[in-house]
Amino acid sequence: MTQKTGRRFALAAGTSAVGLAVAQSLGLFGWGTRAAQAAQNEKFEVTHTEAEWRKLLDTNQFDVLRQEGTERPYTSPLNDEHRAGRFACAGCALDLFSSKTKFDSRTGWPSFWQPLDKAVGEHTDRSFGMARTEVHCSRCGGHLGHVFDDGPKPTGLRYCMNGVAMKFTAGTA
Repeated sequence: MTQKTGRRFALAAGTSAVGLAVAQSLGLFGWGTRAAQAAQNEKFEVTHTEAEWRKLLDTNQFDVLRQEGTERPYTSPLNDEHRAGRFACAGCALDLFSSKTKFDSRTGWPSFWQPLDKAVGEHTDRSFGMARTEVHCSRCGGHLGHVFDDGPKPTGLRYCMNGVAMKFTAGTA
């Protein structure tokens, strides 16, 4: 590598690193920025340190609930759950959705047209260079998924949730 090429490489690498840092600080990537901001800006009934969450949740649950990850489509058994019951937060056990509002969105993730009263909160998610409405548990702030306006009647909403972020209990819906 020539001295001139080496300087160009160093300049390009430095510019890229600065650009990535700026993009992350603006929330353009979903690298845990919303969860960290929510923990600082919102007060939740259930709180734990990162180490405590890691002990309470398995690796996949931690990735989704605490770091805003997304499970691969069609991997959650809850996608095919059709019994009467409730879907609760895997982080704090708050009931989130009734099976009465679940529908097959053909997206690969459990989908609902309405959450239970006061079960979820919403936040603007600007990751990946677009604005979406992120959905989180109102009790612990855990990331659940996103809500879109292409769902069925009566609400027209599709709460597209990560199955790993929830636990199902059969019974009264």
